[in-house]
Amino acid sequence: MEIERKFLVTNPPPNYNTFPHHLIEQGYLSTNPVVRVRKEDDTYYLTYKSKGLLAREEYNLPLTEDSYRHLIKKADGHILTKTRYCIPVKDSDHLLIELDVFEGRYKGLMLAEVEFTTIEEAQSFPPPSWFGRDVTMSGDYQNSRLSQLT
Repeated sequence: MEIERKFLVTNPPPNYNTFPHHLIEQGYLSTNPVVRVRKEDDTYYLTYKSKGLLAREEYNLPLTEDSYRHLIKKADGHILTKTRYCIPVKDSDHLLIELDVFEGRYKGLMLAEVEFTTIEEAQSFPPPSWFGRDVTMSGDYQNSRLSQLT
């Protein structure tokens, strides 16, 4: 089960690019249900996600590079590229902010996601001051939806 909140970011912390990061490329074979292929650095995945905004089922299966290269050509819509910075949440021993800085078609878009272990934890999370609008429940900023916008 994936439980996460998502926020727009317009004013990231000045040192965000000093944190560990991953280069991500992903495309969607389907958006209903969500079936995604992703390259994260040198690792490849096929992911299935059920419907939902705050909480949904998620399954990741490893892919070979060859399988990924074959499947990404079949993606429907736009291929998304971004750098994901992994920023620990202050005063938490397990929460991590994943700050996605988009490139290509969505250059300039920044989204912060935080995954939680329970819905209660997600609902009681006080976002850092640099987070912008909470877009979790709108669905407008789900990557699968971004891949389909013209």
